[in-house]
Amino acid sequence: MATADDVFQRLDESDTELVRLVFVNNSGVPRGRVVDAETLPSVLENGTNITQAMQSFNALDRLAPDGRYGPAGEVRVVPDPSTFTTLPYADRTAIMLADLHDLDGSRWAAGPRARLREYLAEIGEAGYESRLAFESEFYYTDETDDGEVVPFDETPCFSTAGMQSAHDLILETVDALKAQGMGLAAYYPEYGPGQQELVVDHDAGVTASDTQILFKETVRAVAAAHDVGVTFRPKPFDGLPGTGCHVHLSVWRDGENVLYDPDAEGRYPLSDRGRHFVGGLLEHAPALVALTAPTVESYDRLAPGMWSSAYTCWGHDNREAAVRVPSVRADDPAATTRIEFKPSDNTNNPYLAQLGLLAAGLDGIDREIDPGEPLNRDPSGIDDDALADRGIERLPDSLAAALDALESDDVLAAALGEPLHRSYLEVKRSEWAQSTEDGEWESAYLGRSF
Repeated sequence: MATADDVFQRLDESDTELVRLVFVNNSGVPRGRVVDAETLPSVLENGTNITQAMQSFNALDRLAPDGRYGPAGEVRVVPDPSTFTTLPYADRTAIMLADLHDLDGSRWAAGPRARLREYLAEIGEAGYESRLAFESEFYYTDETDDGEVVPFDETPCFSTAGMQSAHDLILETVDALKAQGMGLAAYYPEYGPGQQELVVDHDAGVTASDTQILFKETVRAVAAAHDVGVTFRPKPFDGLPGTGCHVHLSVWRDGENVLYDPDAEGRYPLSDRGRHFVGGLLEHAPALVALTAPTVESYDRLAPGMWSSAYTCWGHDNREAAVRVPSVRADDPAATTRIEFKPSDNTNNPYLAQLGLLAAGLDGIDREIDPGEPLNRDPSGIDDDALADRGIERLPDSLAAALDALESDDVLAAALGEPLHRSYLEVKRSEWAQSTEDGEWESAYLGRSF
């Protein structure tokens, strides 16, 4: 792991002049400060100041009216030396992911990245380690002469035409990702015209969430250099497929995959603890989506029949289930046994998404929650009584309903801690209150944010 001395050496060996210090607040929007590289030694030791109010800014870039963090009070943005990365798309510039600290130097209880790090340390005492990847979709976009934002092309799902139309953009993006230490795990043109799915290799713990931030910054920057737009919004175009950010997750203990049963046969070797982990995700799913699908527009996508998983069920390679258990690689089932949490999109804060998923799943293991039998068909084609008999419910159909579930979920509240839990609810409820009467966001603000 890189230390401050390693950072100073890299600065001496490069022509870096500016360093972006980036954190993600309750809104899910990356924010931060830029410092002169010459001042970085002091910043690494003392941080740089920022108003506490940033944690009460919502995704519409407005301060939550009743938020606990207002114009009075400061915190420090303290960069993590291990995240120092030279940016291939910004001249003489590097980036560092940062925690928010109180003025006394302790980690601020309302800081998402800091709280995830503390939680990972807590479960690490019991031997647990998370490994995950955020599977992002996005649209390349163009603008018509009259200012309308439209998809970049009109190519169909998985088509070679889509591969070719976006080839230069994707190739340059992959090069930029690899230059920052992110390897390509998968790529293909997705369901919508101009929609892409580009996935980088999984990683452990907080690094995986850091990687998601760097990934989105890179996609945007490379596209902008080609005068092409990008949107990660969950439902940017009426009548076209939504955009998700599914989370693939496994949990390890003492070097072994907790979700894997070495004695199981077939391509879905989920252990008993793996089933209980799934049970925890399903039990807490109505509250979890407030963290993984956290914007008003998220619920335009999170509906039956959209492959976005609108019900509290699980299944083997069922892409309409909230929890999908993917088939494993025959040559390495231990490493590839995992779960995919599907009701998630790119407007989430990846630190809070990871924290919530781990807390829910580990609660399932602790309490041995039975997820029931896997459902390997579309739940929207099953009548309500049959779903009820199996304990399957519709996920919240609005951000307001999801936030109510999060407020009353004691497990997730404890994992977040009171300052973070309460301030998150304040910010997200302000986004709901500031949407229009029919639940639509003001697109100009949303487009700027995501």
